[in-house]
Amino acid sequence: MGEFGLIRRGVVPAALNCTLSNIHALGLQAAQGMVFSQPYYWDYDAPSRAFAARFAKQHKNRPPTAYQASTWGAVTHYLKAIQAAGTDAAGPVMEKMRQIPINDFMTRNGQLRIDGRVIREMFLLRAKKPAESHGEWDLLEVVETIPGVDAFRPLNEGGCPLVKA
Repeated sequence: MGEFGLIRRGVVPAALNCTLSNIHALGLQAAQGMVFSQPYYWDYDAPSRAFAARFAKQHKNRPPTAYQASTWGAVTHYLKAIQAAGTDAAGPVMEKMRQIPINDFMTRNGQLRIDGRVIREMFLLRAKKPAESHGEWDLLEVVETIPGVDAFRPLNEGGCPLVKA
């Protein structure tokens, strides 16, 4: 990106599998302008920052990536479903997981579909220019919030065998 002069030539690289940690490792000089999509950014809003602060206390002052935040969200949703179902049997718990909307620090009104996909907002993130950063982990900006219905393939187009025609 930076070393090949792509940004200067007007080419905006889009990473297919990128995290906050990747941008940190690359450094903003090299990563600036790169875009990618994630369901969570630690500095998006007050609930995101509060979770990140709790996480950072246990992880050498490093904020969580979307993978770490998603894991917390998934386990929490699973435990809520067990409580609502009154059992830990797979069938009833999965039914409750699909019925209960997902609402936590990173997902607002999310829904677990029959095919296992969580439908939730996604962020289009861009790596900041070095001069825009105010700290070691102030690396990204949210360029756009993409509604869940627009971010994921429709259920009837996925080909999942769990989806009845």
